[in-house]
Amino acid sequence: MAERLLFLTGHLAHARLERVLADLGPTSFSHEIIDIGVKVAALMTEEIIVRRLKQPVAADRVVLPGRFKGNLERLSGFFGVPFERGPDELADLPTYLGRQGKPVDLSQHEMRIFAEIVDASIMSVDEIVEYASRLSAAGADVIDLGCLPETPFPHLADAVQALKAHGLAVSVDSANVEELETGARAGADYLLSLTEETIGLATGCNAIPVLIPANPGDLDSLGRAIDAASAAGISFIADPVLDPVHFGFAASLGRFLEARRRWPEVEMMMGTGNLTELTDADTSGITAVLAGICSELHIRNVLVVHVSPHTVRTVEEHDIARRIMFAARRDHALPRGYDAGLLQLHDRKPYPNSKEDIDALAKAVRDANYRIMTAPNGIHVFNKNGHRVAQDAFELFPGLDVENDGAHAFYLGAELTKAELAWKLGKRYIQDEPLSWGVAAPRPEEDRMRLAKAGHTLRAKKDVP
Repeated sequence: MAERLLFLTGHLAHARLERVLADLGPTSFSHEIIDIGVKVAALMTEEIIVRRLKQPVAADRVVLPGRFKGNLERLSGFFGVPFERGPDELADLPTYLGRQGKPVDLSQHEMRIFAEIVDASIMSVDEIVEYASRLSAAGADVIDLGCLPETPFPHLADAVQALKAHGLAVSVDSANVEELETGARAGADYLLSLTEETIGLATGCNAIPVLIPANPGDLDSLGRAIDAASAAGISFIADPVLDPVHFGFAASLGRFLEARRRWPEVEMMMGTGNLTELTDADTSGITAVLAGICSELHIRNVLVVHVSPHTVRTVEEHDIARRIMFAARRDHALPRGYDAGLLQLHDRKPYPNSKEDIDALAKAVRDANYRIMTAPNGIHVFNKNGHRVAQDAFELFPGLDVENDGAHAFYLGAELTKAELAWKLGKRYIQDEPLSWGVAAPRPEEDRMRLAKAGHTLRAKKDVP
């Protein structure tokens, strides 16, 4: 008879738990899911379970969230059924159950990324095409040609046509009517940023206008532009405009909420550059929050800018953010556990091994090769001759006995520095593997059909003349 598993969960995780279990396909066990009546599964208590779980429990095992804090033996004795903690993350549940689950599907999204080339007017056509190709490879769907105030752009039409010839969608962003007209005649797909006063430019051409308020913050003027476009049968996108922090940011968020309330079916855009470019903070977190707002409000277009060096990966960040948010909304779940692309400085599980695990491993080592691992208490280095722990890599070097082995000393110095950096940031460290920085520094493609090459420890003396 098939084993019967009972999973206890909360409101937020219920739908995703159902999906993870369904994706397992045929299993050697049957299962049932019970929402115990709390919002966050990890917040259920022994008392809640005792009070709300009906007896008798028709299961051979009861699986609780990994972060459940309570006495499992007491629950097992009370219900007469074994209770156990599952993994911390739902994504790890298939492995916990001894099955390979279906990979997370991040192939879908509903957000169009407009990537602006701010300095297009002072770049050559070839430079524009080369830069646009990189933006497209990073995830951009539309290349936005920015037109600078009082800066001639005589090759605007040539740039539009060259990008179109390379199969790229193009938008032209200008406050100059003549430049917008030039872009439209050249075949631009979108025109930014039109108002109720310039909406007439969109008549008689195939370019879709992106509408903004005629006066900053004036939703009524945006509404008049929307009405004019609708009356003329013109497809359009509306952008209430997101303002920088301390210059109307909170109020502009309110405008997006109000705009969605007024026009529930209208296509909308959010320009994220006023936050990512004008805030000295890592952009991955800012992008995640803004993508979450867009997901909730069904804003399916974003205008992305990269001018400041600290936004160098902004297109890649928007690309993974739109996929994570789409998947989470599809699953009725929190946007966590789908992908680590936006976890650039810190990892959710930095220490796969506890101090006790490493201690046990160190005692079993019988060779002179150094193993390097990290745990909450610091950097561990060990071989058959000893086991040392420190929080500063320099403290470890004197006891390594590699003063006369330059290649080995260099290798250990590089690995210990990497381990110290990982430990200080709370990132996962794996010896001979690069640290993972999410989409901030993409890792090389891994060939899963072949064994990894020998690590630096084994190569050191071979590769150094």
